[in-house]
Amino acid sequence: MKNLIGKLALLAMLLTTNLLQAQNQPNANKDPKAEAALNGMSERYKKMTAFKAEFTCNMKSPQEKLDENFSGKITVKGQKFRLKLPEQEIYNNQTTVWTYVEEDKEVTITDNDPDSGDLNPAEIYTMYKKGFKYVLVEEKKENNEVFELVDLTPDDKTVNYFKIRLMINKRTRELKSWQVFEKNGRRFTYTITKFEPNVVVNDADFTFDKAKHPKVEVVDLRDRN
Repeated sequence: MKNLIGKLALLAMLLTTNLLQAQNQPNANKDPKAEAALNGMSERYKKMTAFKAEFTCNMKSPQEKLDENFSGKITVKGQKFRLKLPEQEIYNNQTTVWTYVEEDKEVTITDNDPDSGDLNPAEIYTMYKKGFKYVLVEEKKENNEVFELVDLTPDDKTVNYFKIRLMINKRTRELKSWQVFEKNGRRFTYTITKFEPNVVVNDADFTFDKAKHPKVEVVDLRDRN
C-alpha cells in the first residue's frame, strides 16, 4: 500500500522531465480556445505567493479490478513544496528532498536533482507549454459553475500515458481536477477539494526538522563528492 500511495501521488504531480524537455513542433495542433484556458490558469497560479491545497486521488483499473482512493495535502511556495500523504510526507526546498515514512520511523534524504525525472508539483500549471498538443474537448456545468475540459497529448510517445485531461473553472481559472490516462488501462483522477491561495508560509516549512522527530532513523543518500 505504501508503494502504491507514493506512485499514485507522484504520478501526475511529479511528471517526468522528458515531457518538459520534449520540443514543440512549429504550428503544432494547438487549439486557441484550449490555449486561452491554459494560459488563464497558468497566470492565475503564477501570481500567487504561495498556496495550500487538499486533494483526493482515485485510481481505477478494470483489467486489474482495482479501485483505490486516498487523500493528501500540499503546500507550494515558488518551486518549494511539502506533500503529505497517508503514509509518507515529502519535503522539497529545491536543494534537498526528505521522504519521511512515519510508520517506519525513517527519513530518506536525497539531493534535489532537476534532471532526475521528478518535477515540482507546481509544474502542473505550466507543463503544457512544452512537449504537448492540446484541445478543448467540451464545457461542462457543475454546481452552477462552467468548467473547460482540456486534453493534453504528449509529443513523446514513449511515456507510459497517452493523455492528461484538465478540468478548469472558466470563471476563476482554478484547476478543479486532472486525469492521467495510462496506456495499460489505469486511470488516475486527482480532485482538489480545498484550496487556499496566498497563504503565509516560511521556508522552514519545506525542510524536515529532525529535532521534532528525535527517534527517526536518517538515511542520507546525498552525493558528498
